[in-house]
Amino acid sequence: MEQHRTRSAPHQQRPPAQRQGPRPAAVPAQAGGGGPRRAALARRMPRPRLTGLGGGLFACAAMVLVGGICWLLFGSSLFVYGLLFLPVAAATALWVRPADLITAPIGVPIAFAAGVWPISGGSGGIGGQLMGLVSALSLHAGWLYAGTLVAALIAVVRKAVLIGRRRMPRRIAQ
Repeated sequence: MEQHRTRSAPHQQRPPAQRQGPRPAAVPAQAGGGGPRRAALARRMPRPRLTGLGGGLFACAAMVLVGGICWLLFGSSLFVYGLLFLPVAAATALWVRPADLITAPIGVPIAFAAGVWPISGGSGGIGGQLMGLVSALSLHAGWLYAGTLVAALIAVVRKAVLIGRRRMPRRIAQ
């Protein structure tokens, strides 16, 4: 998880009257822009910022939970597991910190492998469990690739937006 600063910088301190000034009234959204409604919705959406390790642990925990749910409710359906893997991959890529964006497409396949173990169908000791896991991973590699691609695309788009925002003040100054 991200560690927050305990003290604010001296130049950011303002008198209490300025901190809680009047807020502008909501203006109806205009066509195509989204406006204040979209901004208000964005403020209400969860904005966790996970570190690389936190994102991987989140994805692993979520996929083990999904694997257990698929085992209990859907009779070890790997189709349902793969279908639920896609939103977990997207959430992991969206919630990781900008500095750790590269870890999202790396941690997501590991989480897929960790969560598929309960529903892999292996039997007969460690060797049987391992063979069931390998078989499940090889037969359903399409879901694995799709989720990894989702996480990679989200990470690339987020990085491009961050780079664009960083370059914008330079262009304006020129």
